[in-house]
Amino acid sequence: MSAIRMAGEDDIRAIEPLMAAFNRAEGIAWHPPTMVPALRRLLREPDLGLVLLAHDARAEAAIGYALATFGFDLEFAGVDAFLTELYVTPDQRGHGVGSRLLLAMMDALRTRGAGAVHLMVRPENETARALYGRAGFETVPRVMMTRLLT
Repeated sequence: MSAIRMAGEDDIRAIEPLMAAFNRAEGIAWHPPTMVPALRRLLREPDLGLVLLAHDARAEAAIGYALATFGFDLEFAGVDAFLTELYVTPDQRGHGVGSRLLLAMMDALRTRGAGAVHLMVRPENETARALYGRAGFETVPRVMMTRLLT
């Protein structure tokens, strides 16, 4: 049985390979020299967001994680959050770990005062879209656009 808990700085070694696999799966360039220090900062500064870790006690292994960061938006009466990463190892998919991580994350965000949580999902990722839909996420009539500032 898996357990879900808040991650801390001492979990970086367990989270790092999961992050690498998530980025590979999403087609995002994995760059540890910048991403791992950003993770460390997120874990050290709870006002930025939070990371949950799913752990299989029998195998003594991390099997998934969810990562969310905080923002502020008047539309949502203040604090909102962005679920930027949710990943479960392929051998653990289909056993409810992703659903449990997602529900635990929404509870944690609600407890921290977030009025809404946003996420992005690839249109072709039907499994993830179904998971998010079952959890009450809806497609909004907006297009996400990004501009790097560095």
